[in-house]
Amino acid sequence: MPIERIHHVAYRCRDAKETVEWYGKYLDMKFILAIAENEVPSTKEPDPYMHVFLDAGNGNVLAFFELPTKPPMGRDPNTPDWVQHLALKVDSLETLMATKARLEEAGIAVVGPTDHTIFKSIYFFDPNGHRLELAADTATPDMLGKLDAVKRDMLDEWARTRTAPRHAAWMHDGSHAARQE
Repeated sequence: MPIERIHHVAYRCRDAKETVEWYGKYLDMKFILAIAENEVPSTKEPDPYMHVFLDAGNGNVLAFFELPTKPPMGRDPNTPDWVQHLALKVDSLETLMATKARLEEAGIAVVGPTDHTIFKSIYFFDPNGHRLELAADTATPDMLGKLDAVKRDMLDEWARTRTAPRHAAWMHDGSHAARQE
Protein backbone atom coordinates (compact mmCIF):
# COMPACT_ATOMS: atom_id res chain seq x y z
CA MET A 1 0.00 0.00 0.00
CA PRO A 2 1.84 3.12 -1.13
CA ILE A 3 1.00 6.38 0.61
CA GLU A 4 0.19 9.07 -1.96
CA ARG A 5 0.85 12.13 0.25
CA ILE A 6 -0.08 13.62 3.58
CA HIS A 7 -3.78 14.49 3.41
CA HIS A 8 -3.49 17.00 6.25
CA VAL A 9 -1.66 17.58 9.49
CA ALA A 10 -3.80 18.89 12.36
CA TYR A 11 -2.81 20.92 15.40
CA ARG A 12 -4.79 22.66 18.08
CA CYS A 13 -5.24 26.44 18.11
CA ARG A 14 -6.52 28.94 20.67
CA ASP A 15 -8.54 30.93 18.16
CA ALA A 16 -9.42 29.64 14.69
CA LYS A 17 -9.99 33.07 13.15
CA GLU A 18 -6.75 34.50 14.55
CA THR A 19 -4.86 31.44 13.29
CA VAL A 20 -6.31 31.62 9.76
CA GLU A 21 -5.52 35.32 9.55
CA TRP A 22 -1.96 34.94 10.94
CA TYR A 23 -1.02 32.13 8.52
CA GLY A 24 -2.50 34.12 5.63
CA LYS A 25 -0.69 37.31 6.57
CA TYR A 26 2.77 35.92 7.40
CA LEU A 27 3.02 32.70 5.37
CA ASP A 28 0.65 33.49 2.47
CA MET A 29 -1.41 30.36 3.16
CA LYS A 30 -4.91 30.41 1.71
CA PHE A 31 -7.89 29.47 3.89
CA ILE A 32 -9.49 26.57 2.02
CA LEU A 33 -12.06 24.90 4.29
CA ALA A 34 -13.87 25.13 7.62
CA ILE A 35 -15.79 22.33 9.33
CA ALA A 36 -17.69 22.88 12.58
CA GLU A 37 -19.59 20.29 14.55
CA ASN A 38 -21.05 19.86 18.01
CA GLU A 39 -20.14 16.17 18.09
CA VAL A 40 -16.87 14.39 17.27
CA PRO A 41 -17.62 12.30 14.13
CA SER A 42 -15.36 9.37 15.06
CA THR A 43 -16.33 8.97 18.73
CA LYS A 44 -19.75 10.69 18.81
CA GLU A 45 -18.54 12.56 21.91
CA PRO A 46 -20.48 15.82 22.38
CA ASP A 47 -17.74 18.41 21.96
CA PRO A 48 -18.11 21.50 19.76
CA TYR A 49 -15.14 22.39 17.57
CA MET A 50 -14.05 24.50 14.62
CA HIS A 51 -11.70 22.73 12.21
CA VAL A 52 -9.95 25.03 9.71
CA PHE A 53 -7.77 24.02 6.76
CA LEU A 54 -4.98 26.01 5.09
CA ASP A 55 -3.20 25.42 1.79
CA ALA A 56 0.46 24.63 2.49
CA GLY A 57 1.28 24.18 -1.23
CA ASN A 58 1.51 21.21 -3.59
CA GLY A 59 -1.52 19.43 -2.15
CA ASN A 60 -0.31 19.74 1.45
CA VAL A 61 -2.86 20.93 3.97
CA LEU A 62 -2.28 22.34 7.45
CA ALA A 63 -5.32 22.16 9.72
CA PHE A 64 -6.20 23.43 13.18
CA PHE A 65 -8.88 22.63 15.75
CA GLU A 66 -10.29 25.23 18.10
CA LEU A 67 -11.74 23.39 21.12
CA PRO A 68 -13.56 25.91 23.33
CA THR A 69 -14.72 23.41 25.98
CA LYS A 70 -11.28 21.93 26.66
CA PRO A 71 -8.62 23.18 29.12
CA PRO A 72 -6.03 25.61 27.69
CA MET A 73 -3.41 24.21 25.35
CA GLY A 74 -0.12 22.97 26.75
CA ARG A 75 3.12 21.42 25.63
CA ASP A 76 4.80 18.18 26.61
CA PRO A 77 7.06 19.39 29.47
CA ASN A 78 9.50 16.54 28.83
CA THR A 79 10.14 17.52 25.21
CA PRO A 80 12.37 20.55 24.48
CA ASP A 81 10.74 23.39 22.52
CA TRP A 82 13.16 22.89 19.60
CA VAL A 83 12.06 19.30 18.98
CA GLN A 84 8.37 19.59 18.16
CA HIS A 85 7.99 21.81 15.13
CA LEU A 86 6.52 21.99 11.67
CA ALA A 87 9.07 22.58 8.89
CA LEU A 88 7.82 24.16 5.68
CA LYS A 89 9.89 24.38 2.50
CA VAL A 90 10.31 27.68 0.68
CA ASP A 91 11.60 28.13 -2.86
CA SER A 92 14.81 30.08 -2.19
CA LEU A 93 17.17 31.70 0.27
CA GLU A 94 15.80 35.05 -0.91
CA THR A 95 12.27 34.07 0.11
CA LEU A 96 13.59 32.77 3.43
CA MET A 97 15.34 36.04 4.23
CA ALA A 98 12.44 38.22 3.02
CA THR A 99 10.07 36.27 5.28
CA LYS A 100 12.47 36.62 8.20
CA ALA A 101 12.50 40.39 7.68
CA ARG A 102 8.68 40.55 7.43
CA LEU A 103 8.25 38.52 10.63
CA GLU A 104 10.78 40.60 12.54
CA GLU A 105 9.18 43.85 11.34
CA ALA A 106 5.94 42.57 12.88
CA GLY A 107 7.69 41.95 16.20
CA ILE A 108 7.90 38.17 15.82
CA ALA A 109 11.14 36.75 17.23
CA VAL A 110 13.07 34.72 14.64
CA VAL A 111 16.06 32.43 15.19
CA GLY A 112 18.39 32.02 12.25
CA PRO A 113 19.16 31.58 9.54
CA THR A 114 20.68 28.32 10.73
CA ASP A 115 22.97 26.54 8.27
CA HIS A 116 22.21 22.80 8.23
CA THR A 117 24.54 22.30 5.24
CA ILE A 118 21.83 20.72 3.07
CA PHE A 119 19.35 23.52 3.84
CA LYS A 120 19.18 26.83 5.69
CA SER A 121 16.29 27.63 7.95
CA ILE A 122 14.66 30.09 10.32
CA TYR A 123 12.56 29.31 13.39
CA PHE A 124 9.69 31.18 15.05
CA PHE A 125 6.42 30.58 16.89
CA ASP A 126 2.86 31.02 15.63
CA PRO A 127 0.26 32.70 17.89
CA ASN A 128 -0.66 29.30 19.36
CA GLY A 129 2.87 28.55 20.54
CA HIS A 130 3.63 26.06 17.76
CA ARG A 131 7.25 26.24 16.59
CA LEU A 132 7.61 26.67 12.84
CA GLU A 133 10.64 26.28 10.61
CA LEU A 134 11.00 27.65 7.11
CA ALA A 135 13.69 25.87 5.12
CA ALA A 136 15.42 26.59 1.82
CA ASP A 137 17.32 23.68 0.27
CA THR A 138 21.05 24.14 -0.41
CA ALA A 139 22.16 20.53 -0.92
CA THR A 140 24.15 19.39 -3.91
CA PRO A 141 23.48 16.02 -5.53
CA ASP A 142 26.86 14.86 -4.18
CA MET A 143 25.84 15.75 -0.61
CA LEU A 144 22.53 13.94 -0.91
CA GLY A 145 24.27 10.89 -2.38
CA LYS A 146 26.72 10.75 0.51
CA LEU A 147 23.92 10.98 3.05
CA ASP A 148 21.89 8.33 1.28
CA ALA A 149 24.87 5.95 1.28
CA VAL A 150 25.29 6.09 5.08
CA LYS A 151 21.72 6.43 6.36
CA ARG A 152 21.21 2.75 7.26
CA ASP A 153 24.63 2.42 8.92
CA MET A 154 23.92 5.57 10.94
CA LEU A 155 20.54 4.29 12.07
CA ASP A 156 21.93 0.89 13.03
CA GLU A 157 24.81 2.44 14.99
CA TRP A 158 22.42 4.81 16.78
CA ALA A 159 20.17 1.88 17.71
CA ARG A 160 23.15 0.08 19.27
CA THR A 161 24.91 2.98 20.99
CA ARG A 162 22.47 5.91 21.37
CA THR A 163 25.40 8.21 20.52
CA ALA A 164 25.66 10.33 17.38
CA PRO A 165 27.36 8.38 14.57
CA ARG A 166 30.14 10.25 12.76
CA HIS A 167 29.35 9.03 9.21
CA ALA A 168 28.16 12.48 8.14
CA ALA A 169 30.31 14.64 10.41
CA TRP A 170 31.30 16.60 7.28
CA MET A 171 27.93 18.34 7.50
CA HIS A 172 28.85 20.21 10.67
CA ASP A 173 32.64 20.18 10.99
CA GLY A 174 33.23 22.61 8.12
CA SER A 175 34.98 20.11 5.84
CA HIS A 176 32.13 20.23 3.29
CA ALA A 177 32.80 23.93 2.68
CA ALA A 178 36.53 23.34 2.10
CA ARG A 179 35.77 20.65 -0.49
CA GLN A 180 33.41 22.93 -2.41
CA GLU A 181 35.90 25.80 -2.77
